[in-house]
Amino acid sequence: MADKKHLYLVDGSAYIFRAYHRLPPLTNPEGTPVGAVYGYTTMLWKLADDLDAADGPTHLAVILDKSSHSFRNEIYDQYKANRPDPPEDLVPQFPLIRDATRAFSLPCIEEPDVEADDVIASYARAAQAQGWDVTIVSSDKDLMQLVGEEAGPNGPAKIDMLDTMKSARIGPEEVEEKFGVTPDKVGDVLALMGDTADNIPGIYGVGPKTASKLIAEHGNLTAALDSAEDMKKSKLKERLLEHRADAELSRILVTLKEDCELPVPLEDMALKSIPPGPLTEFLQAHGFTSLLRRLDAGSGSPERSNDLNPAKAQKAGDEGTPEGNRQPLPDMPAVDRSAYECVQTRDALDAWIAKCMNARVVAVDTETSALDAMQADLVGISLAVGPNDACYIPLDHHNEGGGGSDMFAERPEQIAREDALEALKPMLASDAVLKIGQNIKYDLNVLARYGVDVSPIDDTMIISFALDAGRGEAGIGGGHGMDELSQRHLGHTPLSFKEICGTGKKQIPFGEVPLDRATEYAAEDADVTWRLHKHLKPRLPVEGGTKVYERVDRPLIPVVAMMERNGIKVDRARLAKLSEEFATEMGKLETLIHEEAGEEFTIGSPKQLGTILFEKLGYKGGRKGKSGQFSTDQAILEKLAGDGAEIATRVLEWRQLSKLKSTYTDALQAAINPDTGRVHTSYSLVGAQTGRLSSTDPNLQNIPIRTAIGRQIREAFVADDGNVLLAADYSQIELRLAAHMADVPSLKEAFEQGEDIHARTAKEMYGEVTRDTRAAAKTINFAILYGISRWGLAGRLGVDSDEAQEVINTYFDRFPGIQNYISETLIQVKERGYSETLFGRKTWFPRINSKNQTERQGSERAAINAPIQGTSADIIKRAMARMMPALEEAGLGPRNGKGVRMLLQVHDELVFELPEGDVEAASTVIEKVMAEAAEPAVKLSIPLGVDIGHGKSWGEAH
Repeated sequence: MADKKHLYLVDGSAYIFRAYHRLPPLTNPEGTPVGAVYGYTTMLWKLADDLDAADGPTHLAVILDKSSHSFRNEIYDQYKANRPDPPEDLVPQFPLIRDATRAFSLPCIEEPDVEADDVIASYARAAQAQGWDVTIVSSDKDLMQLVGEEAGPNGPAKIDMLDTMKSARIGPEEVEEKFGVTPDKVGDVLALMGDTADNIPGIYGVGPKTASKLIAEHGNLTAALDSAEDMKKSKLKERLLEHRADAELSRILVTLKEDCELPVPLEDMALKSIPPGPLTEFLQAHGFTSLLRRLDAGSGSPERSNDLNPAKAQKAGDEGTPEGNRQPLPDMPAVDRSAYECVQTRDALDAWIAKCMNARVVAVDTETSALDAMQADLVGISLAVGPNDACYIPLDHHNEGGGGSDMFAERPEQIAREDALEALKPMLASDAVLKIGQNIKYDLNVLARYGVDVSPIDDTMIISFALDAGRGEAGIGGGHGMDELSQRHLGHTPLSFKEICGTGKKQIPFGEVPLDRATEYAAEDADVTWRLHKHLKPRLPVEGGTKVYERVDRPLIPVVAMMERNGIKVDRARLAKLSEEFATEMGKLETLIHEEAGEEFTIGSPKQLGTILFEKLGYKGGRKGKSGQFSTDQAILEKLAGDGAEIATRVLEWRQLSKLKSTYTDALQAAINPDTGRVHTSYSLVGAQTGRLSSTDPNLQNIPIRTAIGRQIREAFVADDGNVLLAADYSQIELRLAAHMADVPSLKEAFEQGEDIHARTAKEMYGEVTRDTRAAAKTINFAILYGISRWGLAGRLGVDSDEAQEVINTYFDRFPGIQNYISETLIQVKERGYSETLFGRKTWFPRINSKNQTERQGSERAAINAPIQGTSADIIKRAMARMMPALEEAGLGPRNGKGVRMLLQVHDELVFELPEGDVEAASTVIEKVMAEAAEPAVKLSIPLGVDIGHGKSWGEAH
């Protein structure tokens, strides 16, 4: 029926904890923690957006838990007894979350002595009895008992669920797929399997599969328990007989109460337009300026009376709206996916190429068969030249029904991939057309494998990072992905890959998505990227981001893409031998550890290890966390080892070998590209807040360098026959930059004269240079620059905290410039909210003035080091961008696949592969480029030292 009512019941309690764990800490202008409040508000907003677009509910309410106590605690006093108390900084946010719900003018319902699930069940059944459909917004397995259809006064009325994390509907089929039984039997399955999170006992040893099988076979819990008498002797029989009472108690505990009081009548949940006043006031009060921006960016009056989208609510008046440093959004129409064009003929493609040439600025995005740019097939390309002026060019789609990719499947009309790319090449390489991408490095690598060059380029992800590193959303650490940027800056939620391709076993390749849906998804990506560029790029000159973006970040994008394509060769046989050696050594260590423990146990289990160390063996210093489990982290084990506990020393060795084996010697073999025979890491240009590159799939930046085992792994990275690897490493660059930025004459003098800087510090600190004083000086030099506390330094030096404070005081007496630098940096960051490198890279610290001491001190330590580490990152990036042109100019660039190739960047080090005969000439060029990388933008008062080595392997090059 057209006028059928549809009630949505939101499990708000689940939203709260998801929001808390999803976002970093945040405080409002009054210093109150509001990270979970912000996350909850954005999640509620997204739900509103999604439901509005789906034309879903007529009625909606949010249900919360009133307290942690319910009638179930009277039945079983251990119910939820093992749940830790809520985090200290979450407790004051609970009432604010209620305020957030009411700010949306939505009913916020909570009842004493029952749980949110019970209130949801009661409202769901009441609405269903009146013939309403009900959707429960939750993924809670307990609520799956309610799913199903019943006869109502005007026909069938159904209850289903919406899992917003997976954008998936949960109906009877999905419940049966999960539990193996129909929804009405779910409570019986839950009673058998129990629930450790809620401390529901169930029957020990009976897991989900066994529980489902028993209920499916016998029909209900009582029959399943009765069947135990006739079973053959087994553990299962013993457990069913012995723990029957536990299962029957558990059945009571998992049963939802469906007759709770209904404090808000169903009709009062009817959706109406959202009054802007309360929501604006709430967002202003807590400093949620990005959400205010989204609210301000909405259209005028709602189009229909139950419009949920806050951005479509009537705008608040201008009076009292805080502008801060917000930039106005360009005037753009709302995203209209129906406006996108699917380009299936050569004539249509030619028209789009002409349109791109005329526009001079085009957003480009690729759709592929996989995430690995070095192995993915190109499925299609999308282009956008304006808002809603976008297209999708399918290149490798199979039949539109999604029936598979076999050779006999019917293919939709599309241009041959080779022909389309040949036509697009001139435009993609034209200097007259700026190509915009979101993480365009990926697209560069995909297209390069098809012989297509793309330049010049801009990248909205990198622009966002140059502007908002560390700040994210109005002071919240947020990322720089397209969906996040779209929601943050445009107030728009793009289609997700899961919505288009599905998940799990039902997921289909993008090439099997029907073209109408593929066009909506792919063209929207290009459209959103174009809009983001229009919004973000003008902010660069206004907010001082142009210098670092244009001089450091943008030139680096194609360089890093090239390095990823180059990859590096690894010796599979050597890695396999190392894996075998590590496994053998781990086996020996296991035997020794078990002998010392007096029993066998799982060494990789912190729980079992803690029990052995602190209960059975009686070592002192054990401390339990909120889970009741002993901590066995590295610091604890190192302390025990230092006190003479041999078992702790061996566990530390076992852990190191285990990590190296799984992370490197095993994983690197699996990462070898079958087409190139090389390992191709992926670098993120936005992975570290200070601007450092990060490496993933596989991570090549965390291989231990100072240990013999780490060096063995580096020896497995090798050069092709006739070539060598060359490693060029900045020498103590952060200490050099500290000497320059803090203006410390004695340190600058030491670097100018090529002295051992740690020896100079040892002489200044201790009056003499010995092996011990130099080692201590080295620790102090780096620790001070990271803003270490007296307690942290005490742990590093093995002294008490008072002595460590004396060391810090002495250091500042000898090098007063360092203390001045630290003080001035903190003052500036506290005033401005961000630190800045010598090249103008800003790193935001939204919690630098937090009243929470832990948050504040953590931000202070990071703020002290960020300008130094960030400047170091900027310098090596500038060296990388200049390196290949300099080598080409010297006649040393790649020649027919040979010549010098830059392969890796690992913090302060660059790794090259080159013919052995080019080492001397290349070393001269590489050293000069790296030493002069800061100039002319920044003139340093100290020289940048570069250490260079070479060999057949990476290990030999050091």
